[in-house]
Amino acid sequence: MTPHPPDSTLDPPPKAHPRRLFWAWWKRQSPAHQDRFATFAPLLSVLLFLAAIITAFWYLRNEEFEREQESVKRDTEIAQQQIRLRLIENQEQLVRMAREVATRAIDLDEFLGQAVSFARERPEVVSLSWIDADQSVKARHLSPNHPADLMRWTEPSAPAASAAEPQPPAGTAAAAALRGEPAWAFAAARDLRQPVYSRPYEGTGSLSVFQVHVPLLDRSAFSGTLVAEYSVESLLRYFVPAEVTRRHAISLLDSNDRVLASSVSREPANSVRSSSGIVQDVALAPSGNGLVVRGQGWRTSIGLIGNTLFWMVVALSALTVWMLLGTWRHMRRRSQMQSTLITETNFRRAMENSMLTGMRAMDLEGRISYVNPAFCAMTGFAEDELIGRLPPFPHWPPDRMEENTRLLQQELQGRSPAGGIEVKIMRKDGTLFDSRMYVSPLIDAKGHQTGWMTSMTNITEAKRIRDQLSASHERFTTVLEGLEAAVSVLSVAQDELLFANRSYRLWFGADSQGHARLAGADELQAGRRDADESVDSFGGLPAQELTEASGDVHEVFVESLQKWFDVRARYVQWTDGRLAQMLIATDITARRRAEEQASHQAEKAQVTSRLVTMGEMASSVAHELNQPLTAITNYCNGMVSRVKSDAIEKDDLIAALEKTARQAHRAGQIIHRIRAFVKRSEPQRQTAKARDIVEDAVELAGIELKRRNVHIRTYVAQRLPDLQVDPILIEQVLLNLLKNSAEAIDNAKLPSSRRHIELRVVPKHTPEEGGVIEFSVRDNGPGVKEEMMARLYEAFFSTKPDGLGIGLSLCRSIVESHRGRIRAENLYNGSVISGCSFAFTLPVELPVPATEPPGVTLTETS
Repeated sequence: MTPHPPDSTLDPPPKAHPRRLFWAWWKRQSPAHQDRFATFAPLLSVLLFLAAIITAFWYLRNEEFEREQESVKRDTEIAQQQIRLRLIENQEQLVRMAREVATRAIDLDEFLGQAVSFARERPEVVSLSWIDADQSVKARHLSPNHPADLMRWTEPSAPAASAAEPQPPAGTAAAAALRGEPAWAFAAARDLRQPVYSRPYEGTGSLSVFQVHVPLLDRSAFSGTLVAEYSVESLLRYFVPAEVTRRHAISLLDSNDRVLASSVSREPANSVRSSSGIVQDVALAPSGNGLVVRGQGWRTSIGLIGNTLFWMVVALSALTVWMLLGTWRHMRRRSQMQSTLITETNFRRAMENSMLTGMRAMDLEGRISYVNPAFCAMTGFAEDELIGRLPPFPHWPPDRMEENTRLLQQELQGRSPAGGIEVKIMRKDGTLFDSRMYVSPLIDAKGHQTGWMTSMTNITEAKRIRDQLSASHERFTTVLEGLEAAVSVLSVAQDELLFANRSYRLWFGADSQGHARLAGADELQAGRRDADESVDSFGGLPAQELTEASGDVHEVFVESLQKWFDVRARYVQWTDGRLAQMLIATDITARRRAEEQASHQAEKAQVTSRLVTMGEMASSVAHELNQPLTAITNYCNGMVSRVKSDAIEKDDLIAALEKTARQAHRAGQIIHRIRAFVKRSEPQRQTAKARDIVEDAVELAGIELKRRNVHIRTYVAQRLPDLQVDPILIEQVLLNLLKNSAEAIDNAKLPSSRRHIELRVVPKHTPEEGGVIEFSVRDNGPGVKEEMMARLYEAFFSTKPDGLGIGLSLCRSIVESHRGRIRAENLYNGSVISGCSFAFTLPVELPVPATEPPGVTLTETS
C-alpha cells in the first residue's frame, strides 16, 4: 500500500519558529546591512540604559526629598515640644508663686529667696519681678546668667536705660510706667485674669526677650503681676536637643518672620524659602505671642542637573554612542580598506620584485621561508630550490662552509653587527662574488619574533673602487708626508684638525694650535671663545665662493721655532661635506735672512752713495767753506791791526765781531748739513713737510750747482699735506736727481740760457695710485738714449764714464720702500730731445683730487 498524502485541510503546515524566521531574514541581508544592524542594536541598548538611569535618578531624588522633608518636620516638632514643656513647667511654678504672693503666704524676703532659686535652676530666665497694680516694681531679681538690667519698660524705639544707672534695691518699690510689649502684656493679664505672654522685643545688648505676666489675684481682686522674662536665644540653646541641631537648622522667628535666634552661626535677617531648602514652621505654644519654631533642611541632591554621577553616566553613554557610530563608520569603510589593502599589497610585491637588493627570510631554526627575485637573480638558484632549505645552503662556497656556518649562528643569535657583514656568495654556475648582508629581526603583530630578514647587495664593483681609492689615498698621503712644507687641514666649524703631514707634526705636534698660529688667528680664536659659542662666525657665508676663491698668501714668524713660514691658505670642501681651511707652510727662514742681509747691504750702499756724492762735491764744498773762512781771517787781521794802533772804536769792533760770527755760523751750517746728510742711521719715518725737504736738498745741491754754473727754479704748491717718510732718504733722492741733471747740463757744454733746472712739487690724484705728491726734476740737457731708458735703475749700470751705477738704483729702492713710484722720460721739442724729466711720487691723503694747486711758491737759485 502506498501511503496517502496528508490532507492539507486536516493537517496545516507547522508554524515556523520566530528565531528561524529572524535568522532567515538575517542571512538575506548584505554584509553592509548586517554591520549596520549590528551597530544599531548596541546603540539602542545604550539609549535604553540611559533612559533607565534617568528614571532611577528621578525616583531616588523624589524619595530622598520626601525623607528629608519628614525628618525636618519631625525635628521641628521635637524642638517645639521641648520648649513648650519647659514654658509650661515654668508657668506652673510661676502660678504657684503668684498664688502665695497674692494670699500673702510669703513676704518680700521669701519671694526674693524663691526668685533666686527659680532663676538659678532656669538659665533661660533673665529676670523675675513683682509688679503692683499701679505698674510699680515692688521687687525684682536679675539672673546672674545674663547681663544686668535687661528688662526694658519702654518702647523698642525709646532709648534703653544705661546699665550704669542705679537699680532699686531688693525689697523696695520703684514707680515705672510700662510701655510697649510689657505694658500690653500687663494690661492683658489684668483683664483676662490669666497668664499672658508678650510678643518678643529687643532687650539691652540686642538680646531678643519676651515676658510672661502671671496675675496676682486675691479673692478675684487684681493686685499686680508676677513677671518672668525669657531669653529667646537661651530657650533655643538649652532646650533643643543637640542631635536635632546637628541634623537641621532650628530657628525662632517672630510674627514678622524675623529670625530671633538660630542654631546656625549665620542666619539671614529674613528667612527666605529657597527652592533647594525644606522648611517646617510650628507655632510655639502655650505662649501664643507669634513665636514660631522653624526647622530647615537642605536637599543633598539638588537635582539631575547638579548630580555628578548622573552626568558621568550621561557622558559615558554619549561616549559609547559616539564610539558605536564611529565603529559603524569604520565597518562601512572596512570593505574599501580591504580592496585598498589588496591593491597596496600587489604594489609592494611588484616593487619588491623590482628591487636590486636581495631579500631572504628565515625562521628561528635557520630554514629559508622567503626569497625575492633579486636574490634568485644574484645566486642563480630558483625560488623552489631555496625555500625550505636548512644550512648548509647551496649558495655557500665549499671552501667557506665553516666560516658561513659561524656567521649563520651569529646571525640566528642576534649578534650580527649593525654595519653588516661581508661574505662570499657562489652562483649556481660556480662563480663567486662579494656581498654585504644586513640582518634584522622579523616581528609579528603581537610583538613576537618569528625569524630573521637578511638583505644582500653585490659589492664587488664597490669593493674594487674602494681598493683603488685606498691605494690612491695611500699614494697621496705618501706624497704629502714627503713634503718639506707643513700641510694641515682644519674644520672651520669645530676647530678640529682633520689632517696634518709629517712636517707639521714635527714642528707643531698633533693639535690645532700650530694651525691657528700659522693662520694668524690667535686673536680671532680668543674672540670666538669670549663670544657666544652657539654663533657660527662663518654662518651665512657661501661655501662654494669660499672654496673657489684664490688662496691667501702671507708670512708668519713662529717665535717658539725661530722660523719664518710662507703660508698659503685656502678653503676646501672636506670629504664629509664640512668647510675646512687648508694651510701649506714653507720654511723661508733662510730666504728671510738673505733678504735682511740684502737690506743691510742696501742701507750701507745708501750711506756709501751719500759719501760718494759728497766726495764728488768735495771741491765745491771746500770752495764754499773757503769764502767764510777767508772772510773770518780778514776780519780778524783787520781788527788786530786796528786794536794795536788804537784806531778802532767800540762800535766798529762790535760790528766787525758780528760779521766774523756770521761767517763762522755760515761755515758751521755747511758742515752741519753735510754731516747730517752723510751720517749713517737707520731709516726712520716721521711726519715731514715737502717744503722743508726741498729747501734742505736745494741748499746742499746749491754748492754743486754754483760750481757748474747751473740755475735752479723751485715750485712748491701751497697747503700740501704732511708726509710720513724718512726725510734724509727723500732728500738723498732729490740731491741725486739734481746732481745728475747738473752734470748732464755741464757735460753737454750748454750755453747759459739753457743751464737751468726746474724742481716742481705738486699734489696729484690718479686712479692707479690715488692721492700722491709728485716731485719732478726737469733739465735742458741731452736726455737719455732710448736703449738705455729700460736699464737706468739696474745696479752698477751708469750712463757716465766714471759713474758707479748705484745712484738711481738706490733712488728707486728708497721711493718704492715708501710705496711710491719713480719714472724717467725725455722731453721733446718736435722730434728733437730738449731735455729729460725724472719724477717720483709719495702717497698721501688728499682732501680733494687736484692736478694743479691754486698757487705755487717760486724760488730761483743761481
